[in-house]
Amino acid sequence: MSGFVNALVIVAVAAVVIVRQFRARAIDTDRRWWPLPVLLAVVALREPGIVDDHHPTASVTLLAVELLIGAFTGAGWAWTTRIWTAPDGVVWTRSTKASAVVWLVGITLRAGLFALGAASGVHQDSSALMLGLAGTLLVRAGVLAWRAQSLGPSCRPAPAYGDDVRLAWKERV
Repeated sequence: MSGFVNALVIVAVAAVVIVRQFRARAIDTDRRWWPLPVLLAVVALREPGIVDDHHPTASVTLLAVELLIGAFTGAGWAWTTRIWTAPDGVVWTRSTKASAVVWLVGITLRAGLFALGAASGVHQDSSALMLGLAGTLLVRAGVLAWRAQSLGPSCRPAPAYGDDVRLAWKERV
């Protein structure tokens, strides 16, 4: 994919993920939480321009820092997300204002990193940013899944209407 298409994918995925996270959502702890980040990583890694051929050491260093920023952003986002268990045992989540601050700090650090690379003459492809976003989503989803499982569902399912109803003697025949 071209850099422009990668940038559109990054913006679209980030917008969808961010908007969804600021609404209360049920977490299915049995659901796979890693496919989207892995798909983004695969798309990013198959691009040839992820490392600058003229500055390989600086490019790999910037990529490593990008991944660290992504991991810290994902962890910060997950730890600032509110998680609770409803009376029926379903685990719910919603990002907080602190989560928005974590996102803004992460974006600012990434912009600063890009500016540092540009000032150093290192060509940075959008696939590095996509890989960083994949890392952010992977760490966030993993920490949230771990936190949600630690809350655990209630020991028994919520009763349905009619449960615990005793049958009359004549109905047992």
